[in-house]
Amino acid sequence: MKYGVYNILKARFLIDDDAVKNWRFIVFLILLAIIMIANTQRFEQKVFMIAGLTNEVKELRSEFVDRRSQLMKLKMESTVSEKMLERQIFPSTVPPVKIKVKKEEEKSFLKKIWQ
Repeated sequence: MKYGVYNILKARFLIDDDAVKNWRFIVFLILLAIIMIANTQRFEQKVFMIAGLTNEVKELRSEFVDRRSQLMKLKMESTVSEKMLERQIFPSTVPPVKIKVKKEEEKSFLKKIWQ
């Protein structure tokens, strides 16, 4: 046992005759670790991007609600009449009247002949 731990600490398994197998395995483990680190990095970048886009969507939604409420306020009759008072355009005191246009009936060929 003493020599086993001592050999590991001295890294004799890397310089022995059959060290090529050990080096291949070590290189494989290093490549696997690099791939895992890169994969984790990409995942974290995507998580940060999703969080940023979520915040941006929330901001845009709140801005939309604010603009819509401003538009509703501007479309109110009282607001429009106040703006028109500056230009000396006053609201009408007479209510609007609906105009009905009667469409003339097209006479058929036979009716035109008999007239």
